[in-house]
Amino acid sequence: MSMFSTNGFILYLLSGFSLAILSSFFLTHSNEHKYSSLNSLHYSTTHKVWPELEFSWKLVLATVIGFLGSAFGTVGGVGGGGIFVPMLTLIIGFDTKSAAALSKCMIMGASASSVWYNLRVPHPTKEVPILDYDLALLFQPMLMLGITVGVALSVVFPYWLITVLIIILFIGTSSRSLFRGTEMWKEETIMKKEMAKQQATFVNSRGELLIDTEYEPLIPKEKKTSMQILCFNLRWKRILMLMIVWVSFLLLQIIKNNVKVCSAWYWVLYTLQFPIALIVFGREAVKLYKDHKKRMNTGNLECICEASIEWTPLSIIFCALCGILGGTVGGLLGSGGGFILGPLLLEIGVIPQVASATATFVMMFSSSLSVVEFYLLNRFPIPYALYLTGVSILAGFFGQCIVRKLIAILKRASVIVFILSGVIFASALTMGVIGIQTSIRMIRNHEFMGFLGFCSSQ
Repeated sequence: MSMFSTNGFILYLLSGFSLAILSSFFLTHSNEHKYSSLNSLHYSTTHKVWPELEFSWKLVLATVIGFLGSAFGTVGGVGGGGIFVPMLTLIIGFDTKSAAALSKCMIMGASASSVWYNLRVPHPTKEVPILDYDLALLFQPMLMLGITVGVALSVVFPYWLITVLIIILFIGTSSRSLFRGTEMWKEETIMKKEMAKQQATFVNSRGELLIDTEYEPLIPKEKKTSMQILCFNLRWKRILMLMIVWVSFLLLQIIKNNVKVCSAWYWVLYTLQFPIALIVFGREAVKLYKDHKKRMNTGNLECICEASIEWTPLSIIFCALCGILGGTVGGLLGSGGGFILGPLLLEIGVIPQVASATATFVMMFSSSLSVVEFYLLNRFPIPYALYLTGVSILAGFFGQCIVRKLIAILKRASVIVFILSGVIFASALTMGVIGIQTSIRMIRNHEFMGFLGFCSSQ
């Protein structure tokens, strides 16, 4: 990968985030004299607003947007939470917290259907599963840990700051993905021209020039059935490990929600998530590091985990931080964390088909965990959840089927990268609209625009 552009992207994120957070501290300090005590602060309170599920133009429009967002979002491996939350609040009329919960339901449905579709699709270049289980085990625990951190920060951070940070992140990742897709498009164009020349001109063993000659392989490649591909793509031991992490986080969340906020037991249960995530991540990181070192010592330059990154301690720490960042964004936004994971997999050299399949696979775990937790907390209306989940399941199948056929026709996997970039950019626009609208309302209502206390805001 291009280190110059990658370093420039990281510098952009660090400078943007630092400027936004420093501005929030300045605004908080400048407004302190307006409030004499904590009781006089006008906090932004969100009450449950659950519209009835009935046929209307709003429901039709939301269905179309949700269908297209799920179809393109799962293909790009980003889920589409940045589109779902504004759609549910601006069009249907849900409150922000309920919209975030329903967004998780839609991401779960679309991710599950996409995973089922991808399990019956062979790897485009190698005789390996299309789902990269090594990368899934590397990122899933950190992503789920980041989601819990993001949920906590969503209580503390002012709403306008969350909006600014997400817009900075989305514009950066969409621009980087667009640049990546353009590079891939140029490389594919060169490869197609080279292949056309090779197919048009051959020289036989006697030096005779053969024009437009087609050759059939001596041993035809055996075609596998959908069931054979499905069985080959499933790795039960790896899936069991992912399920153990999922169940562990779920049990901790359920128990934590039944104890007093900020009590001793609350913090014990909260901190237990860290060793669970770090143990699974560390186990997979050590495996990747040892495999990479062994291959380098034997002179085997074949890429590990479909990624061109060198698995050094520094790069592993970078991936851990990106996983936590992706989960944090998911917790703040109500998405599955794919807005970081999808572009990151492409950045480290994973081919688009595997990046999309792996990102949706990981998002299926993170989003389903949130859905179960939100259900236990009664955060969303069941009729709307079932309806929107059904729409997303159909959209996931539709999006994967259409885009895979489009790639086969055009012979350009960069289509996935352009879709990913477009979905992230659209999310930045929609989040910007709803963020500006909400911030203006808070200013008019003289609501507090600074940081809130975690324990006092629960």
